[in-house]
Amino acid sequence: MFKNNMFQPVSLFIGLRYSRSSKGNAFISFISFFSIAGIAIGLMALFTVSSVMNGFESSLKTNMLGLIPHVEVQANKRTAAQMSSLKADLEQSPYVSTVSLYQHGEAILQTNKDLHGVLLQGLYGDDGSLYKITDKIVQGNWQTVLNKNYSIAISRYLSRKLGVGLGDKLRVIMPNASTYTPLGRMPSQRLFKIAAIYETGSEIDMGLAFTSGASLQRVLKLDQNTAPNLSISLYEPFALDEFIQASKLILKDHTYTDWRSSQGTLFAAVAMEKRIMSMLLGLIVLVAVFNIVSALTMMVSEKQGEVAILQTLGLTPSQVQKVFMVQGLYNGVIGTAVGAFLGVLLSLYINELLALVGLNLMAGIELPVKFDVPSLIVIACSSIAMSFLATVYPARKAAKVKPAEVLRYE
Repeated sequence: MFKNNMFQPVSLFIGLRYSRSSKGNAFISFISFFSIAGIAIGLMALFTVSSVMNGFESSLKTNMLGLIPHVEVQANKRTAAQMSSLKADLEQSPYVSTVSLYQHGEAILQTNKDLHGVLLQGLYGDDGSLYKITDKIVQGNWQTVLNKNYSIAISRYLSRKLGVGLGDKLRVIMPNASTYTPLGRMPSQRLFKIAAIYETGSEIDMGLAFTSGASLQRVLKLDQNTAPNLSISLYEPFALDEFIQASKLILKDHTYTDWRSSQGTLFAAVAMEKRIMSMLLGLIVLVAVFNIVSALTMMVSEKQGEVAILQTLGLTPSQVQKVFMVQGLYNGVIGTAVGAFLGVLLSLYINELLALVGLNLMAGIELPVKFDVPSLIVIACSSIAMSFLATVYPARKAAKVKPAEVLRYE
């Protein structure tokens, strides 16, 4: 009665009819509802956590990696002409955003109130625009830092800790550079004027300050003809391995370091946390998917009579199998769709929701949210795929129902 070329519509019709039927075993209906709700809650949590973690990682990448060299090439004893030639070669790389002259040194900032160790970065001319610090300046003028001797930019955190403000002076001590005095060898030091104050809201505020390359060279007691290092900024900091592989011939005779030596541990920890959170929340979806197996198995047992009647009317075992696959997949698709919608909605308004229930983060900081669409699509497709796999066993069990044995006593 049911033609082979029509098995899909028939199987789909009966499967959806069973799925939407309000009659039947109340316990089976409860398990079906619980499986849909479990998948929805799991997907909602996964979408929200994934979006917040991606936003957090993106914020770190902007606030921290935007203020340090992604790759630093040491000049060692090379001449300025050699470094300029290397700079021109590196700028041809498709991975490189900008290459700038750069110098750095470990320093101690001292005031009458306190002292604090920082990494003092020296930038040259307009190359300071390479750093995204220009967007983080809250007081003062960044160009003054670059163009006026012995001017410095510090973070708002350091400003408060050291008890100084814009226009005040502080002493910069370089432990790795020294001068001879009547009292013996002393660390090189100089008074710097605070020309700008920045704020990123990240850990980097506690240990980074900026000045001009010329000022830093003087306080480091370096010869004016000393060639500065090169700071390489990549379009994508996480494409570091690809850049190094592509530039190995250019960099083979040079000493270089990358951002992973200072910040790699933090980003590795964030990546590990993302994977663990996704795995734990994925277990919620997995438990809900197992409920689909339970509900379908019980439904197959309950509807053996109906399945036998359908088979006597011409429904093949393959079509019977597809009926129950459609029913199980229906729960998975509905749960995934609801969970994805609620996950996106919760991610968009998570800060408003936290404020509504009175959960305030430190200093009113909002949770960053970034949607990684390909990743979210993979999560949703994985949920549907697991739901489909959960239907295989019950559906095959239904296909093995023998009409003669079931209807013998009917």
